[in-house]
Amino acid sequence: MVRGTFLLVFSDLEMGCFNSKPNDAGAIRRRPGSIGEVAVFVPGLRVPKSSDELPLQPLGDGLPRRLTERLAVLRNRIIVMAAHEALYMTKPTWRITITQHGGSKSADLLQALEDYLPTLLGLVKDGSELEDKVQFAWMNQEDDAEDTSMPSAWYEVLSVLHLMALLRLSQANSLLVPKTSIEGYHAKVSEENKRASVEIFLKAAGYLECAIQHVLPKISPEKRWKGLPVDLAEGILKAICMQALGQAIDVQLGLAIDSPKATLAVKRRLACEMVKCWHQAHESISDLPLLDGWAEKHRLFVTWKHIEAKAAAYYYHGLILDEGNSEKSHRTAVAALQSAEELLKESKAACEAFHAASPVSRRAIHSFQTSPPLWGSMRYLQEKIHKESSCKVRINKDLYNKDNIIIHDHADTVPPLPDFAVALKPDEYRLPPPLTDTN
Repeated sequence: MVRGTFLLVFSDLEMGCFNSKPNDAGAIRRRPGSIGEVAVFVPGLRVPKSSDELPLQPLGDGLPRRLTERLAVLRNRIIVMAAHEALYMTKPTWRITITQHGGSKSADLLQALEDYLPTLLGLVKDGSELEDKVQFAWMNQEDDAEDTSMPSAWYEVLSVLHLMALLRLSQANSLLVPKTSIEGYHAKVSEENKRASVEIFLKAAGYLECAIQHVLPKISPEKRWKGLPVDLAEGILKAICMQALGQAIDVQLGLAIDSPKATLAVKRRLACEMVKCWHQAHESISDLPLLDGWAEKHRLFVTWKHIEAKAAAYYYHGLILDEGNSEKSHRTAVAALQSAEELLKESKAACEAFHAASPVSRRAIHSFQTSPPLWGSMRYLQEKIHKESSCKVRINKDLYNKDNIIIHDHADTVPPLPDFAVALKPDEYRLPPPLTDTN
């Protein structure tokens, strides 16, 4: 081991393939108004920054030269790739052009991050004193501070896992947003894409679960409370994890709707599981100090999907209750269906608020202000909920000859939703073994 004082400098210039422009940082950070149509909301990507942008400070003795050189090379590669991916995600016209020529490079970036982790973990292996010897900097998206720099390898691991999860969500979004043909028609999303997206969602949730359970505890309480940006707060990580599970279940519900073999009981269970996921996401994100930009759109997206999930759950619950033979079951069915209709109206308003939230530019989302696009199970349910609610109210009025069957204030009569455990679980992700100076 070579002893001495080393300063680890990560520079773009070694790559020879990326010329940073002065306005690139502004383009990467806080551009939620130009994200276009989404099936999966992905908060703006946090991207690593070169350490030579920070005040140069001695970072301590004992850094193995081979380890630090490899660390610098791998991280520089990620800096270049992540900057391009972040710009790609914030510019719809880029997304259209690049997709026509083979899609983004998110898979390559994911592999680069996987290759980086073993070397990075070499700084935190058992007994290592190198954990705080390197200063790592990342550009934030949801925190008020533009970037966060910490001399902590575990902070870097946490940032890498967060980026890997968001890249997976971006991949799922690409699979689930219908492609527009030359004639302007939306093609139907294939069943193969839907099933593939479920696997991707579970991978994203697995990265975040690993971050919450195995990485956050490694960071001292003081650094967690005072040093970590909102982007990496435990509440945000939990919210994105539950979002991934909730959207995976939404895809499953859509597949069940398309299947003639799926029963009402199966659809109700999926809808109730989806409510549980979005409720946990909403609880996790609601108390965080989120500001304008990506953070506000993130909160609005979670609110929208939570209300939408409850509308679906009450719809299927009402249909099952209506299969009963008593007047009580029919009345509670009507109450559930009316709740579904009211929640559907709320979800439409929440959807419009999400698409209209654009502190940077409202021009990009102008076409969504009157009729924002719906996806997944709600493309089917938005018509069925109103139709079934009106139909059941009319049938029960005729059946029992009671004008007051239409319940205007039915808060006390709305039946509770069944409590089902969430069947889907995140894919287990284990950190790779550390790469040391000797191996």
